[in-house]
Amino acid sequence: MDAIKKVAIQGVSGAFHEIASRQYFKNQALEIVQCLTFNDLFDALLFGKAEYGVIAIENSLVGSIIPNYALLRESKLKVLGEIFLRIEQNLMVLKGQKIENIKEIYSHPMALEQCLEFLNPLRRMGVRILDAEDTALSAKRIADEQLNGVAAIASDLAAEMYGLDIINRSIETNKKNFTRFLVISNKHNYIAHTKDLLVNKASLCFRLPDEEGALSQVLSVLAFYKINLSKIQSLPVVGVEWEYLFYIDLVFKNLAKYKQALSAIMPLTKELTILGEYQKGLRPIENRSL
Repeated sequence: MDAIKKVAIQGVSGAFHEIASRQYFKNQALEIVQCLTFNDLFDALLFGKAEYGVIAIENSLVGSIIPNYALLRESKLKVLGEIFLRIEQNLMVLKGQKIENIKEIYSHPMALEQCLEFLNPLRRMGVRILDAEDTALSAKRIADEQLNGVAAIASDLAAEMYGLDIINRSIETNKKNFTRFLVISNKHNYIAHTKDLLVNKASLCFRLPDEEGALSQVLSVLAFYKINLSKIQSLPVVGVEWEYLFYIDLVFKNLAKYKQALSAIMPLTKELTILGEYQKGLRPIENRSL
């Protein structure tokens, strides 16, 4: 029997991070390590409380989760995989409560942002829409404190785990609502996990000199080697004016050509870091089961 994997997530049981973890490590025994914040999640891996972590990195509706890029780079942990999860947001309350009873709605700010079309009419009627640390934690609090007149927006797993009634399902504004999660771990687990995978994606981070055409040179090299740039995110270098860190995701069919491209761009960049080389996850259009 395989050993139980300790996987750190942001949030409590029932969070979308747990759903993503169980889908990625399907049919494997997991111990979910609950972390209130992403900082806590990285600490759990760095101090041995967990072996793996699953972090949200971008959402198809509200964009990148910027702080996680810096946390990943600074931690020196490695990306060993990714998973795309269809996010269905649900409004849930204590059993017997109805929508006309609701005075307050709590959830993570990103979840609230995804549900504005549903929430705005309620806000105009006087319902308070309030930020919380986590979607599932909002649901847990309602159950633990038996809060009447309070609703949470969270996953159907959270409603099931905490015994709440879902009074409105799939309230996200856009039904093509997906979050991309990265699976991270230390270098030892990264090597063991990826050695038998078909490696066809890489996440890199680098700085560029403040020179005309510096970024276009890098992009030209990638195009020459037929490497697909699937994501680019720039962040300022703290304390250095007008210099930026570039986080990029590359997808390739030929590992040898990717390695050649990597060698070619290295002299053009500063502080190039390979965050991870791994097997590309199925995007929503490719995975009808999502």
